[in-house]
Amino acid sequence: MAGAEEFRVRLPQLKLDELLEELQARIDAARGTRDRVRSLLEAVLSVGRELDLEHALHSIVEAAAVLVDAEYAALGVIGPGGSSLSAFLTVGVTEEQIAEIGPFPEGHGILGEVIRHPEPLRLEKISQHPASYGFPARHPPMNSFLGVPIRVRDQVFGNLYLAEKRGGVQFDEEDESVLSTLAVAAGVAIDNARLYEESRLRERWLLANAEITHSLMSGSERAEALKLIAERAREIMGSALAAVAMPMAATESLTVEIAVGVDAEAHRGLVLPLSKTLMGLAFSAAEPVTSDDVQQDERISPDPPRFHGLGPAVAVPIGTRDGGVRGVVLVARETGAPVFLGEETQKLQGFAAQAAIAMELAERRKDAEQIAVLQDRDRIARDLHDLAIQRLFATGMTLQSAGRFIEHPEAAERVLRAVDDLDETIKIIRSTIFGLRARASAVDAGLRARVVDVVGEKTSVLGFTPSVRIEGLLDTDVPSQIADNVVAVLSEALTNIARHAHADRAQVALTTDGREVTLTIADNGVGIPPDGRHSGLRNIAERAEQLGGHLDVSSPDGGGARLQWRVPLPGR
Repeated sequence: MAGAEEFRVRLPQLKLDELLEELQARIDAARGTRDRVRSLLEAVLSVGRELDLEHALHSIVEAAAVLVDAEYAALGVIGPGGSSLSAFLTVGVTEEQIAEIGPFPEGHGILGEVIRHPEPLRLEKISQHPASYGFPARHPPMNSFLGVPIRVRDQVFGNLYLAEKRGGVQFDEEDESVLSTLAVAAGVAIDNARLYEESRLRERWLLANAEITHSLMSGSERAEALKLIAERAREIMGSALAAVAMPMAATESLTVEIAVGVDAEAHRGLVLPLSKTLMGLAFSAAEPVTSDDVQQDERISPDPPRFHGLGPAVAVPIGTRDGGVRGVVLVARETGAPVFLGEETQKLQGFAAQAAIAMELAERRKDAEQIAVLQDRDRIARDLHDLAIQRLFATGMTLQSAGRFIEHPEAAERVLRAVDDLDETIKIIRSTIFGLRARASAVDAGLRARVVDVVGEKTSVLGFTPSVRIEGLLDTDVPSQIADNVVAVLSEALTNIARHAHADRAQVALTTDGREVTLTIADNGVGIPPDGRHSGLRNIAERAEQLGGHLDVSSPDGGGARLQWRVPLPGR
């Protein structure tokens, strides 16, 4: 009896222990849920506070790894086409491991499955899914997987990828629910960061436009304004190179007047045809022209080499089709950088259009000032003619009449001399009036245009188009006599290349620093034989010597010939 009584006492005790254990488990689960909800709220607040897009993305992927206790986490940003990844941020993988694995994934396999079907995907073993085809060499082993899309408004921005839940357990429905909730908050945070970034970018473009307008309207030289356009376009577009080309008078070509950034020296002064070049096509069509890789683009001439290390590029007209195109601005990013998207290009085009308006206003202002000067000259000329000359003429007539009544010979002679002086003064005033009212009836073509014309004429004889680079104030600093000799030397040198060099490439460079003018012609032909006829070289050398200059002839290491014709400018 005693044993039965003891059994009955122990049975309720056991049931009570079980109930207490179950209660403790539920309390622990509730506490865990509470802690997880708190962690989720903290993560949402942390992500929502970020206004910088890059920082926001890093916060999202870090918060995702902590919330579901995953060893590896990544955030893939979907590219413009919607079928591949344009950016990939990771947590749990070191820089050394990333370097060993190789390039970031582009969105194939399991990652692509979430892109193609933007719904949560949870796997116990990645390798068992039909879309999986393995990992690259030296990739950390991963089995369990959880992927969730991030939507920004109605579009899928990217995906969160989690792998290897700690403790060797699988991702569960609660993990999926928590991560989906974070993805919603992430979408809002990304949208806010994008709007903030766009507002800052818009402000930078507005400030750049204001700076250029102020520069032009305050009387700065055009070169300073063009340099500002290139510098601000390069900075705001995140580019390694920016160049501005302007049309050359009386020619179908552009000249690169300003270049800043990588290999800027190789671009300055280049003469580009309006066809078959990025900048030329943008100018002719009055529309942006893009290139995903300038090093492989057929519209970029390989000679001279000037785009080393650069990839995506875009050329935008300065102006519009209706208002007239005044030039072209080109920006290029480093190899591997993102291509220029339509929205970016539109902002650059708007900036260039505003710059064109500022340039036109500045030109109109200068025209108005010039008209005021001319009107003032006309007024002066009219006053001189109507007032000064008439008074002098009347005075001369009076003196001439009075001379008849003067009996003293010396006095009469002095009066006649005064009359003659008045006649000379009237002639001088009339000459001044003619100078004030004179207008140039015609404008001769400048040296730049003449050089481009010569190269164009010789292209058919050469069988290829030489590259041309022109720098300096050639049309204003180089007098006509030297300009004529430059044109003659260039024509003879290109003719000699066509006849004797057997070349398929040539470079022409014409520069001046205000003290001397230098013409350099180089080719990749057979060079100048020592025992050949050198009558053409003698003519070129004599032209330089007659003007106080000299000719240097050399053979580059790569073969061919190089002529450098240098002549000092008068008065320098």
